[in-house]
Amino acid sequence: MRMTGRRRGKRRCQQMTKERIGFIGVGLMGHGMAKNIVEKGWPLTVMGHRNREPVEDLKSRGAQEAHTPKELAEQSDIVILCVTGSPQVQAVMQGPDGLAAAGKELLVIDCSTSEPSVTTRLAEELAPQGITLIDAPLGRTPADAAAGTLDVMVGGAPEMVKRARPVLEAFSSRIIETGPTGTGHTMKLLNNFLSMGYAALYSEALALGAKAGLTSQVFDNVVRGGRMDCGFYQTFFRYVIERDRNAHKFTIRNGFKDMSYLSAFANAVGLANPVGAAVRNSFALAVGTGHGDDYVPMLSDIIAKTNGIE
Repeated sequence: MRMTGRRRGKRRCQQMTKERIGFIGVGLMGHGMAKNIVEKGWPLTVMGHRNREPVEDLKSRGAQEAHTPKELAEQSDIVILCVTGSPQVQAVMQGPDGLAAAGKELLVIDCSTSEPSVTTRLAEELAPQGITLIDAPLGRTPADAAAGTLDVMVGGAPEMVKRARPVLEAFSSRIIETGPTGTGHTMKLLNNFLSMGYAALYSEALALGAKAGLTSQVFDNVVRGGRMDCGFYQTFFRYVIERDRNAHKFTIRNGFKDMSYLSAFANAVGLANPVGAAVRNSFALAVGTGHGDDYVPMLSDIIAKTNGIE
């Protein structure tokens, strides 16, 4: 939608009092987050990837576009990252066109699901260059990102979290401070362990019930509204019962990546995690059979098919 002169003037007045925000990773989650940032008056610069549609949408709402992380850093005071994981975060930060190459002070907020040990190491490496890295991974779904109702788990020095909070509030309804940098990503892995664990449990329980002649509708009638009901259950079963493919748009490949990070984290602290290994195996099976780009609730179909159930 084209902005009127009055709206543009109001937007400029708002932006004069706000820090400049850069955003890298305007995918399923990032697009909704960035939309809320620019629509709530923050000066926004985005960097696109292969999909041009979200970039063009954000530009139509008043955002600017940069073509390299360095260029984006030069136009920003705070940079938000919402990419796949630690390798992508490091690639954006480092190299001749990376954020650090701009040679300026920055607050970088990593909203990706990254490996905690990499986050803490990277924060230490960037500090002498004037770059502060804090971690602020997300809970909930792309629909919540668009609605501005995400959960954020934020780790960092208190003064940096205080500085970041107004920006985080643009796309979230709950912000939970977890401690120093790295603790946000640790909590996110634990949170995703629970959700991916639920997905694996639901999928096997449905397959086992089907073998015994119980339909998914009967299963849902028993669980829904009871003590085992929860928000994740409801989005998962919106696909199972209603076949809504967009009910929970989080890929199986990303679930497998997160469970692999959890395994590495458990090994690093010397913890045996047999349940985590079992959950990871369920997702490894799905990825290995070519279903990595399917969404997590579709794991129920994959486990059923593996067992000869339609």
